[in-house]
Amino acid sequence: MHSKSSKLLVFLFLITASFHLSAENAPPQYQDISLIQSAVKEYINSHVTNPGGVVQVEVGQIDSRIMLPECAHLEPFAPPGSRLWGKTSVGVRCGGALGWTIYVPAEIKIMTNVLHVARPIARDQTIGFDDVSLQMVNLTQFPEGVFTEHSQAVGKIAAVNITAGQPVRPNMVRAPFTILRGQNVKLTVVGRGFNVSSEGLALSDASDGQLLQVRNPSGRIISGLARHNGVVEVRP
Repeated sequence: MHSKSSKLLVFLFLITASFHLSAENAPPQYQDISLIQSAVKEYINSHVTNPGGVVQVEVGQIDSRIMLPECAHLEPFAPPGSRLWGKTSVGVRCGGALGWTIYVPAEIKIMTNVLHVARPIARDQTIGFDDVSLQMVNLTQFPEGVFTEHSQAVGKIAAVNITAGQPVRPNMVRAPFTILRGQNVKLTVVGRGFNVSSEGLALSDASDGQLLQVRNPSGRIISGLARHNGVVEVRP
């Protein structure tokens, strides 16, 4: 019996020693690169706000030769000064004793309709519905402020000559003039509890709400806001 017990103890010792040696010699666990890419994509999709279109995210490749220790919790973040728009990069870090940080390239596309000029429009021409059309484009490749609806341009006046194919921007159009230079206007001085009216002569063209100067009968130059029906509103 003693001999059998001794053999059993030796056998258990060999198994335990073998287990510890295997653990010590086990190859290190490296981070799955595809999980980093997935974390970047999820971060972008959850942080792009009010895009005004359909968001498409393309995460760039990560060098497969990079060996990062396996991370239990990946933490994506936007680097300082970066913007989740167009071609950008997103950082991913891992805390702990073997912490690391990597920056992953990505491209964000916002697919939406942008108003384009369908045919040449001359300066001072009133823009009609058929003069413009909507085209699906990647909004991140266009300057800020482009029009995305017909109502933003139709009925406005072309401020410059516009060639076909251009996206319509605010500086290309203006509102129709409500007051013309040389027009007789009604000056209305509006204050708290009073309203005084007089006549005047407009010294420039102006759209509704635009500032212009008026000469009153005594020759004094007065500034006011153009309103419809030939009214210029003056604030005391």
